[in-house]
Amino acid sequence: MEAILLVGGQGTRLRPLTISTPKPLLPTAGVAFLAHQLARAHASGVERIVFATSYRAEMFEAAFGAHAHGVDLAYVSEREPLGTGGAIRNAARALTCGPDDPVLILNGDILSGHDVRAQVKLHEEAGAAVTLHLTEVDDPSRFGCVPTSDDGRVTAFLEKTSHPVTNQINAGCYVFRRSAIDTIPEDEVVSVERETFPSLIASGALVMGHVESAYWLDVGTPEAFVQGSRDLVLGALTSPAMPGDPGERLILPGAQVAPGAVVRGGTTVGRNAVIEAGATVVGSVLLENAFVAEGATVCDSVLSRGARVGPGAVLDGVVLGDGAVVGPGNELRPGLRIWPGIELPPTAIRFSTDA
Repeated sequence: MEAILLVGGQGTRLRPLTISTPKPLLPTAGVAFLAHQLARAHASGVERIVFATSYRAEMFEAAFGAHAHGVDLAYVSEREPLGTGGAIRNAARALTCGPDDPVLILNGDILSGHDVRAQVKLHEEAGAAVTLHLTEVDDPSRFGCVPTSDDGRVTAFLEKTSHPVTNQINAGCYVFRRSAIDTIPEDEVVSVERETFPSLIASGALVMGHVESAYWLDVGTPEAFVQGSRDLVLGALTSPAMPGDPGERLILPGAQVAPGAVVRGGTTVGRNAVIEAGATVVGSVLLENAFVAEGATVCDSVLSRGARVGPGAVLDGVVLGDGAVVGPGNELRPGLRIWPGIELPPTAIRFSTDA
């Protein structure tokens, strides 16, 4: 089976992490996020994947080459962003399968544990044009709302409606019949969510919904990115690409964690990162060469390459860009993002009055 992997977005919600690195290549539980997707795709029977690239397109082939995690890889780039449908149509020129064969479509910002083989089986047995993976959420208004009939047929596709009629949402993994991809206009900006799926449904084409509420996460925000990495380390979702066994922490080669440091909660400590004695790091992602000084506390945060946290500083739900420095005694709370190379002097930002 062949697949198309959509990785063209700029990842603006994850800045400053994505200023220098596309979102799908960000280290997640010790390896590039896409490594988990490629390994799971291979385990699901995918033999060849076409990357639909745009933003920093050259970095994807440099990262994975022609073959990785058991899958052959090809790369097709968009000169201008074409939307989800346009990207699929553009990448389809590199497919080699026949018109009736299934083509798996994966999104480069979705972490999912659902049964891809079961989704493909439903698609083929039903003879569908498209089969969507649907999952159930508490607040469907933030996503594409997808009602289905009793036999699993999709009856409507309501993109981000304020009055959802079901808690079933589009989970971002599709199986297309190869010939159905060819109905998408070529070299045009097209949204599969707002145009292709509603058009297919209106035309009477068979669009099926594979409803499965396995682990599912859109990692497009810093909070979700940290959660995805943490869940992989803790074993809430298994991945063949994990570079270690599940546990409270994942320590990569070259990292130094002092005996007196507390590191837990699914934290990843990247290559050559340092955590000094007396520091506490919980549920966080430290990339290569990051540094946490004695007495500092880092929770639910991301320290990008070469970022440094001074003695006694507190970070809770914070993102530090490459080379950012937080001086001693600073107290940074959820939502704060510090751009690459920025340096906060000692006690520059406080929420407490005990400075």
